[in-house]
Amino acid sequence: MPCMSDLRKDKSFLTSLIRERKSVLTIGLDVDPTKLPAVINGDILAFNKAIIDATRSTCIAYKPNFAFYESLGGEGWRILEETINYIGDSHFIIADAKRGDIGNTSAMYARAVFDQLHCDAITVNPYMGEDCVTPFYQEGKWVIVLALTSNHGSSDFQQITLPSGQKLYQKVMKTTSTWGHAGNTMFVIGATHPADIAECRNAFPEHFFLIPGVGAQGGDLEAICKAGLNEDGGLLINASRSILYASKDSDYAERAFDEAQAINKIILPHLSQRMNLS
Repeated sequence: MPCMSDLRKDKSFLTSLIRERKSVLTIGLDVDPTKLPAVINGDILAFNKAIIDATRSTCIAYKPNFAFYESLGGEGWRILEETINYIGDSHFIIADAKRGDIGNTSAMYARAVFDQLHCDAITVNPYMGEDCVTPFYQEGKWVIVLALTSNHGSSDFQQITLPSGQKLYQKVMKTTSTWGHAGNTMFVIGATHPADIAECRNAFPEHFFLIPGVGAQGGDLEAICKAGLNEDGGLLINASRSILYASKDSDYAERAFDEAQAINKIILPHLSQRMNLS
């Protein structure tokens, strides 16, 4: 059964967690069965639990990518549900589902993610507009809007310059920010765009940004921290493959912990400076 807590993981919860753990690390649970250590014998749930046990103290959030579980059918959904339940209330849980459809469909997606799985946030594609995003705005939950992603194809549309002089992703951020507020709306900005992160921070000083693309995708962690951190923390920096697959041997969980700590070691000086951590 999924976790049934009514704990409100609002902005103050996130900031308190960042201060307590001295980290903004988010670990993406994008578990590819073909990349699991042989010792796991294909048991994804056991792998997830071992990774979570090894890294609980190193991160503030976990982000299961739904595609990796949905691809396994009903068994994958069971693994996803049990993984989220195993994480519990000690971390912020992001449903990386990238939903967004007509209003009544989005409402059903929201019910699945928030009422059934009890995640704290969901990634949303805003392309279809306000009525397709607002069903995800529910009390105590967060909407994480795709703005400027880290993949190569992000330049196809997101960085088109509009007649107003704005880039399309800037227009998306400005418009969607009015559908919620800094206490329930985040933006996805890829780690491969540090200069744009700085521009976005200037435009949205109080919003949290979810930053994918460090580790395997090569984002510059130092540049990201300098560009995006604020006095609340303000970033959720995601790493997935570099942590999950740090080793293919029986020490995979220990090496996952080491990789998470290595990322935190780079983040900490910048975080301490921005948040006046002792």
